[in-house]
Amino acid sequence: MESPTAAAPAATFPAALMWSADNCTVARAMAVIGDKWTFVVLREIFCGIHRFDQMRVRTGIPRQVLANRLDRLVAEGLLHRQPYREEGLRTRTEYRLTDKGLDLYPVLTAVLAWGNRYLADPQGSPIELVHRDCGAQVQAPLRCAAGHEVESPRDVLPQPGPGARRRA
Repeated sequence: MESPTAAAPAATFPAALMWSADNCTVARAMAVIGDKWTFVVLREIFCGIHRFDQMRVRTGIPRQVLANRLDRLVAEGLLHRQPYREEGLRTRTEYRLTDKGLDLYPVLTAVLAWGNRYLADPQGSPIELVHRDCGAQVQAPLRCAAGHEVESPRDVLPQPGPGARRRA
């Protein structure tokens, strides 16, 4: 009788192990946006809150943390500073999204949907995103480049892209 180890198939491993993750764009993106306060700041700006003091009131972010996050988002090109001046007061700064920052809206929408599904209060979400033209709720579905809606993340196959590098 053959031993169980002799009949066992050769060890298999995920194909992803053949490729380096040194230039991973997910890791690079998370280095820019991967902390709680950054997403809170982006949420506020997407909701129309553009001024430092208004963000402090709504979020409770410590002053120095907020200043650091805004500086970082400006340096990374997600926001730009826009001066404004109210009558009789000194010139101050508002923060506005750049195209690079606006491109994060589907990410924030997906995070909101996940939070609504798993973390909302029993009464539901404190915010709904609706289409300005028709009032229907906005979602961030997965679609392939051919326009097909992807039903499940399990229907997506990760594969090496043009920047992939074989592991040494």
